[in-house]
Amino acid sequence: MLTISINRQAELRLLISRFLKERLEGKLEKLDPDDPKRAELHQQFTSATWLEDAARRVAQIQAVTHSLKPIHPDAKGTSLYSPSSALPGLSVVGSHCLGSDFEGDVVGNAAALDVYKFLKLEHQGRSLLTLVIANDADLAAALSDDLAQAEKWIAAFATLTEPRGRLASHTLAKQLYWPTGNDPHDDASYHLLAPLYATSLAHRVYQTIQDDRFSEEAKAARQEKKDGAFSERPVREYPQLAVQQLGGTKPQNISQLNSERRGNNFLLASLPPTWRSVDLKPLLGTESIFPRYSRRAEVRRLVKELLAFLKTDPARKLETRERRDAWVNALIDEFLQFSAELRSLLPGWSQAQECHLSSADKHWLDPEGVAQASALSGLSLPTDTLERISGNFANWLNGQLRDPLPMGDPEFLHWRKLIEAQIKAEEREGCYDY
Repeated sequence: MLTISINRQAELRLLISRFLKERLEGKLEKLDPDDPKRAELHQQFTSATWLEDAARRVAQIQAVTHSLKPIHPDAKGTSLYSPSSALPGLSVVGSHCLGSDFEGDVVGNAAALDVYKFLKLEHQGRSLLTLVIANDADLAAALSDDLAQAEKWIAAFATLTEPRGRLASHTLAKQLYWPTGNDPHDDASYHLLAPLYATSLAHRVYQTIQDDRFSEEAKAARQEKKDGAFSERPVREYPQLAVQQLGGTKPQNISQLNSERRGNNFLLASLPPTWRSVDLKPLLGTESIFPRYSRRAEVRRLVKELLAFLKTDPARKLETRERRDAWVNALIDEFLQFSAELRSLLPGWSQAQECHLSSADKHWLDPEGVAQASALSGLSLPTDTLERISGNFANWLNGQLRDPLPMGDPEFLHWRKLIEAQIKAEEREGCYDY
């Protein structure tokens, strides 16, 4: 036997009363004090009158998690209410990832959306819709002193999540044949699918992206990144984000959540990477590796961020040193990648008359070409290539940071130690052999 909590019943009745009062006041504000419609509105928003009308109008809308309307606004077919708890777990992102904390949507007659707003009211973390589906006894008592009348309303409201009419697709809906057998010529080897728009998932994506782009916390994190300061919150970017407008000037005709988004639905970029071919040219007419290396976009970015961080005069502690060295190691990675690209050229390019690099640079970037030239000339190969390349890198980095920061021997020795350690590690893996 169901038990009724008098206190809980009173709280639910107060929740309903406040909702109706707010709706009434919103409509009365638009009328003159002596407008005869005011008395009519007062009657409409008495609890019994409004609930009876809402129970009748609930048939004009449907709570959904997967909707047909976003596929085509004129499509007339089945939409579904399928909470994430009812979906199988998969290893890919989908509606099953939403958990219990998701927002259901509603489709149908926009004039009846106030009924859904009523059922979305929450008491102790549970919506009235959840209580209706559970046939909650306290809610029934809060709706009406007439238990039969209350149960009638609850039964009507509970139909909100049920499909309207028989399950059906539509000529304007998307359909696709999914192969289930091995014979593409066999019509029986296909299953006809009618995909629906995962509106609850789309809303979560929208909320997440909006928060990452415009929340005060996200703005503060971006500023801290710009200043080279630490932030607990990560900075997330969404390149090539597309916005799909649904519903035109009347987004409410698509769904309630679509109306809350003003018709905006985000589409993440799903493009294949664009290969940008750049003619790789030997280092000719220059006496150093570093002018071309410095022009690389990633190198410029890393130097800028490292310089901005050091200009803040961060505290001299382990965390500061680790952050600084992370930038330097990224620059070393770029240097080794740059070197590997030049090593992919045909051996011997460094022996051209136009190549003015030092013997260590030539040996570093064109080891096979230098070895062949040495064999022909009878000259020995350089033996200090690693020390000279590491020293040149350390000198270059000091030069990048010297204005306005004081850079001297301690910094030089530290940068040289970092790049030597990384080169030797790659030597052990067979990446470099000279």
